[in-house]
Amino acid sequence: MTFTRRHAFALMSASAAAAACAMPGGDVPRLGTQTAPLKALAAAKGIRFGTAIAPQQLDDPKYVEIVLRDCAVIVADNAHKMYVIQPEPGELNFAPGDKLVAFAKANGLGMRGHTLLWQHSQWLPKWVNETQFASRAEAEALLGNYITRVASHDAGFIYSWDVVNETIDPETGGIRETSLTRAMGPEVIDFAFRTAHAAAPSATLAYNDYMSWEPSHETHRAGVLRLLERLRKNDVPIHALGIQSHSNDAPPSAFNATQQRLWRNFVDEVVGMGLDVYLTEFDVNDTQMAPGIAGRDREMAAYTRDYLDMMFNYPQTKDLLIWGMVDNQNWLQGFKPREDGIEKRPTLYDSQYRPKLMRDAVASALKSAPDRRA
Repeated sequence: MTFTRRHAFALMSASAAAAACAMPGGDVPRLGTQTAPLKALAAAKGIRFGTAIAPQQLDDPKYVEIVLRDCAVIVADNAHKMYVIQPEPGELNFAPGDKLVAFAKANGLGMRGHTLLWQHSQWLPKWVNETQFASRAEAEALLGNYITRVASHDAGFIYSWDVVNETIDPETGGIRETSLTRAMGPEVIDFAFRTAHAAAPSATLAYNDYMSWEPSHETHRAGVLRLLERLRKNDVPIHALGIQSHSNDAPPSAFNATQQRLWRNFVDEVVGMGLDVYLTEFDVNDTQMAPGIAGRDREMAAYTRDYLDMMFNYPQTKDLLIWGMVDNQNWLQGFKPREDGIEKRPTLYDSQYRPKLMRDAVASALKSAPDRRA
């Protein structure tokens, strides 16, 4: 029998369980007794490690402890989105985002911005969706003013922006229709990047989307490549592709040799255009997995290591951000819930703030990653 990484994690899980039973009361080892901080392991290879965070999570001292120990950068989960900053026409509400920026500055953290334009009618404010622009110039004035004000607000501190998020329709591979595209056509994407670059010239600019290795994502991947090719051809100031790295349509076990080959082909095309790669929203959806905690944790850790090993092998992969660090505070608890109703375990720490095998997998992948600092 071939000894695989999944067998290795099975042994790790058994060893961890035995160690836990040997401790008084069978307690799981607490925070700080495991590997070095993930941010240190990442920095040693020229990678930035961080997490998404919400303003209200700053009031949770245990969550903050994890963030400060493991993370070098943060990104707002929602506080920099248009539906938060400008839910109605008029003045912009920077207060939620400012709270996170102040936290980052006070603690020596870097910060990414997410997102200047979520080019999807479901996530644009109602008033934008209902606007009937009389001309292209009118749409450009509205969008240009908004992007300029938001991107310049913390220019020089926010080191990177997801300029446009999820504009590709996964069913057609084309750009989603919104009130903005009806007025400006597909060039709304070009315009957003050029405006962001003028407002925050030192920030790296990314297109961010959830296309993945999953079998159902072929059309989505092809559409993203067409968009990137057009932007590069038009000399649009785009520096990276943000690969969200959710896995919501297939279990981790589906990341087989065939899917890995197809995914590698996709990433090869991206880096071949001269773009960097940011892994912007990593977590693992266990909706389709058997309910046992030990089995889920082993499989999710093995997948995490396999996926990150592949992605870190590209020197263009510069960031890894987890979409929340603690299980019960992750968005997947309410997205595609399990039929058995049990709690999901999609992140690096369980709901008692204890490190899991997934954290070990991330640490191991960072230790094994090629150094890209040269």
